[in-house]
Amino acid sequence: MQARLKSSVPAAGVSRSAVKPMALLSGLSGLFGGPKRAKAQDSAALRQQKKEELLELIEPLKRGLAATAEDQEAVEEVVQQLERLNPTPKPLESPYLNGQWRLVYTTSDSILGRSKPAFLRPSGPIYQLLDGPNLRAANKETAPLYNQVYAELRPMSVNKVAVQFKTFRIFGLIPISAPASAKGELAMTYLDDEMRISRGDKGNLFVLLMDDPDARP
Repeated sequence: MQARLKSSVPAAGVSRSAVKPMALLSGLSGLFGGPKRAKAQDSAALRQQKKEELLELIEPLKRGLAATAEDQEAVEEVVQQLERLNPTPKPLESPYLNGQWRLVYTTSDSILGRSKPAFLRPSGPIYQLLDGPNLRAANKETAPLYNQVYAELRPMSVNKVAVQFKTFRIFGLIPISAPASAKGELAMTYLDDEMRISRGDKGNLFVLLMDDPDARP
């Protein structure tokens, strides 16, 4: 939003000697973050606008299962705009990271179950639970199979973790130890108290919304 410049010409009936102190006093407002606060508000408004735009794009895409190549390109464009507006440069240190996140979009064929018969594909919510301080995570499907996987995390940078899967639970009940080769990496490229955007080491994109900030793996 373009700032409106003030005229340097004194108003009628106001002397120049009166104007100068007023100008000096008005300049002091910058010491208290006036312009910065306005800039922060503008950034927050733009983030909210882009988040709403992203959710509108992905709403009909069935978490990405129904996305065409053109849909994926449109989503990627808005995601990159949001990533440039990321308000949390060190997500691993942020309390916003912790809790139960609901997956609303991904490009991962394995998570979407593209190779499975339709009746075995995930139809209920898919959740990811994160516990940053204790470096733990879990992915949980609901209907129809209720499969789960639990993992340990290792920080690689301020926004990236190595993921070592430890235990799979078939139907949410039968535990199976994960092999040492079951591992990956995950970067958190956007984070606030409502939305998280992550990218995996295989190039997949994940968009999640906060479901329960108190839940833990």
